[in-house]
Amino acid sequence: MRMLHSFYIPLCLSFAGYSLAQTSLSLSPAPRASNAAVSLPLDPSFAGFGIEPSNLFSFTGHEDPNDFSIQLMQNLADYSGTAPHIRLGGNTQDYMIFDESYDAYDWKSNPDSTAQGTIAADSMLIGAGYFKSLDRFPGGTPITFGLNLAYQGSDYNETIVRMAQAAVEGMNNVKLVSFEIGNEPDLWLENNFRSAPWNGQVYTNQFLQRAEVLYNEVLKPAGLPSRFFEPPATASTIGTTFEIEMLVQDGMIEPVNGNDYVVCWNQHDYYYFIGVTQRPITLTDLLRFDSTNEQFAYWEQQIGIALDTGLPYALREMSSVGPIGMHGVSDTFAASLWTLNFFLYMATLNVSSVQMHMTDNSNASAWQPINMYGNDPFVRPQYYAHAAMAQIIGNGNGTTQIGELDVSGVSVDYNGVLRAYPVYAGGELQAMVLLNGKQANASQSNKDSFTFTVNFGKSNGNQDVFISYLTADGADSLSGTTFNGVEFSNDDGKPRTVDDSVTILRTSSSGSVVVKVRDSQAAVVNIGSLLGSNTVLTNGTTSNKKSSAGPTRTQGANTAILTSIATTTLAVASSVVEGGEVAQETGNAESAGETIDGRGRILWAMVVCLMAVMTGFVYLA
Repeated sequence: MRMLHSFYIPLCLSFAGYSLAQTSLSLSPAPRASNAAVSLPLDPSFAGFGIEPSNLFSFTGHEDPNDFSIQLMQNLADYSGTAPHIRLGGNTQDYMIFDESYDAYDWKSNPDSTAQGTIAADSMLIGAGYFKSLDRFPGGTPITFGLNLAYQGSDYNETIVRMAQAAVEGMNNVKLVSFEIGNEPDLWLENNFRSAPWNGQVYTNQFLQRAEVLYNEVLKPAGLPSRFFEPPATASTIGTTFEIEMLVQDGMIEPVNGNDYVVCWNQHDYYYFIGVTQRPITLTDLLRFDSTNEQFAYWEQQIGIALDTGLPYALREMSSVGPIGMHGVSDTFAASLWTLNFFLYMATLNVSSVQMHMTDNSNASAWQPINMYGNDPFVRPQYYAHAAMAQIIGNGNGTTQIGELDVSGVSVDYNGVLRAYPVYAGGELQAMVLLNGKQANASQSNKDSFTFTVNFGKSNGNQDVFISYLTADGADSLSGTTFNGVEFSNDDGKPRTVDDSVTILRTSSSGSVVVKVRDSQAAVVNIGSLLGSNTVLTNGTTSNKKSSAGPTRTQGANTAILTSIATTTLAVASSVVEGGEVAQETGNAESAGETIDGRGRILWAMVVCLMAVMTGFVYLA
């Protein structure tokens, strides 16, 4: 009985209005998307990956398929309905030339390289085996393919057409959806791909010239549209001539001979980049979600400008730490929490797609695809953020929309580390994603929690809500991450349930429920069912049951029943306090001018609360 007392009395005090605002917060999301500031419906492939072109075979396999990587992609396709969008692009796309006589499942150095560049723009050769390997990803995987713009030999038109033709003909299982012409042209004076004068106007001219040739010679004969190209794929536009607004003025989205070529804006960024960011990085930095907003403030402007052109905006190269991560930071559970928050944050800005960049040697890749650093292939914690986002998106079957609620007004300990995102499906409030980024490492035996009181509205009164946790032993954990009680095998990439307990809470008659989220943890609170148990449409058509196993009430769920009983009875206590009218539940501390009569009402509410706990205990016994 002592355990129940220590757990429930604080809940009662928060409802009664005691000064616990520093570790609790009340949230009231709008019951309908039409009454809230929310994103457009998310594409099922929203949370994707970027793969460095030279590393493709590490992820998909050489002569033999990389079944581990393919399974990890398939998991996410099963959860969301479509495989994650892959951007096959990066520095090495501007080194690659297609050689139709070369058919190996590999790339090779070009023995006759003559092109310019610190690393020559024709230094790597690929053949048909490249596209056969790429085609191993799950059926329908959307692909943005990077073409070589850096090469400017006299045969540059023929060279880029050969590569594009091979891409169109070679992708039969996956789905080519766009071409990116050139990678990060804003850096080309530095890497000697171009000499002055080189600016946004010159780039625009060269981009559109290539696009016109590619449409006439490759896309049009294949029945593909002219709007198939993504500029500018820039590393940074701050202080350059490559800002979207400038490129528009340069004519980037103007028709050329009657054809429009731009289908989407494409930019790159990293939260932290080794050798560029002028400060050290810690897990505390990564988990202070406010710092992500601060770092991304300029890019928010670019997104707004892009959307004003009537075209979507994609963040095709992104990561917590670039260029190849940092051990102890980007490969920790903290990076998983950062990644989930980033996906949700980008969704609220109406970014159409986000690709987290991967190389086979990067500590920031969601998984290690081959033996590297003496380690066999394995799944990193970041992958679990992709799994969580995929299930959140799949829960709405093409109708999922994301909003964001204000989480200010908390103590210094929790300032900047909390996030709350309402999730809508079919226009109705379906779930809440709650993130607590306060750092708690695995070595801490006693970890604190933050209490969220979520009011789902009267229409969701007396409803079961199911909690799915993204969790690990601590922020610094390199392994042991789970989402929804599932871990992904380091042997074959398949999901397996390692914790079949399900936390089920019940809302009060007014629709409120109290959810505790441990420091360095995230929770998805889903109305009516466990996340991931619904039927998901595969590629928008075929029905696919992700999980036939229904949730079972366990000891954890029984504890949740006690919370439900206490929460419901608290609503009654609140009506007593307010003279028969149910008061709005808040997490704010009472004012300093609290009267003695008010304290008496608080004590009465505490007594009623204690009675609720005792009733629940008898019920469970």
